[in-house]
Amino acid sequence: MLTSLLRRLASVLLWFAAASVVLVILLRWLPPPGTALMVERKVQSWFSGESIDLQRQWRPLEDIADPLKLAVIAGEDQKFAEHHGFDIPAIRAALLHNEQGGSLRGASTLTQQVAKNLFLWPGRSWPRKALEAWFTGLIELFWSKERILEVYLNSVEWGPGVFGAQAAAQYHFKVDADRLSRQQASQLAAVLPSPLRWSASRPSTYVAGRASWIQRQMSQLGGSAYLMQLQGTPAASQDEQTSGR
Repeated sequence: MLTSLLRRLASVLLWFAAASVVLVILLRWLPPPGTALMVERKVQSWFSGESIDLQRQWRPLEDIADPLKLAVIAGEDQKFAEHHGFDIPAIRAALLHNEQGGSLRGASTLTQQVAKNLFLWPGRSWPRKALEAWFTGLIELFWSKERILEVYLNSVEWGPGVFGAQAAAQYHFKVDADRLSRQQASQLAAVLPSPLRWSASRPSTYVAGRASWIQRQMSQLGGSAYLMQLQGTPAASQDEQTSGR
C-alpha cells in the first residue's frame, strides 16, 4: 500500500511539474488573463459583502512609461538585471532582521512577486514558499527580464481592485500608462509595499519621502540607460553579460 501511495504521489508531482512548465512557457507570449491575487480580492469581497470591480487593462511594455519601469526596479529590486530570481544577500539580511524581532522584512525580487501574485495563495507557509521558489525558477529560465517586468507591471496591485500600470495611471492620475511623469511613477512605486493602505495620488508624508528616495535611486541606477540592459536579454544570461562588460 505504501509503495502504491508513493507511486501515485510521484505521478501527481510529475504531472504538476509538467503542467506548470507548459503554463509558464505559454505565458512567455500570452498575456495572463488574471492573477491569483485578483481572484483572492474578488472572493474577499463576496465574504465581506462589499462589491469590488476589478480594473485591469493589459499594456505591452513599450506602452508603459520608462519612469515607471525604472521606479519599480529602484523601489523593489535594484539587482533585477543581475540576479536569477533570488537576491541571496537581501534574503540573508531579512532573515537576520526578522530573527531579532520587530516588524517583518521581506526580500522578494520582482520575479518572486510575479510568481506569487500570478500563481499562488497568500501566506508564509513552507509549502507556499517552496512553490514560489519553483515558479520563480521557471520564470527566470523561460522568460526574458523584459517579459518579467512587463507581466509585473500589468499584474501588481495599486489600489482597491486596481491592477496593472494602465488601471493605476487612470485611477490615480487620469492619464494613460505611457504618459506617467517621473514624479507620478515614483509615487506609484512608493506605495507598493502596501497599496491598500497608502495612496499614490494623495501621498502621505511617508509616501512622499519614499517617492523622493526612489527618484534618487532611479538616477543612481543610470536612468533609461539601465533599462537598455534588459532589452532582449534572457534572464539566464544576464549575469554573464554583466560580468563581460
